[in-house]
Order: sequence, then structure tokens, then C-alpha cells
Amino acid sequence: MMRVKIPKKYEAIVFTFLMALGMSCILSFFMMLVNFGFNSMLLERWLKAWPMAFSLAFPAAYFWPKAIRRLMKKITFVESK
Repeated sequence: MMRVKIPKKYEAIVFTFLMALGMSCILSFFMMLVNFGFNSMLLERWLKAWPMAFSLAFPAAYFWPKAIRRLMKKITFVESK
């Protein structure tokens, strides 16, 4: 069995990619299920929607945490004892 080893410097981007992939998969599937119900077209519709969902999820998952961290630095403080 071949194991893929990724250099540590790419860990954050690979993690973001995999999280966006998984989350877009799950969320797009359940949104399709909610909106169209369980029918013969569900898989076909979902397979068309998932790449679009991922194309939005990956940049959002990459840039959004950075923006939130900047905001949190501005609105939080360390309490003194």
C-alpha cells in the first residue's frame, strides 16, 4: 500500500481543501435532498451542484478564517487579574 506524505508546510492548505471538500459534499447533498426530495434525479442533480458548492467553499474556507482572526484581535482583550 502506497502512502502519500505531504510536506508540513502544505498542511494548512491541504486541511482547508479537504474540509471544504467534505463540507460542500455533505451540505450540497442534504440541500438537494431537502429541496428536491429523494427521487431518481437526486444523484444527477447533486453531482452537478457539488462542484459549484466546492468552488465557493474552498476560497471561503481559506480566506474567511483569516478575516475572522483579524476581527477577533480587534474586539477581544486579555483580562487582568
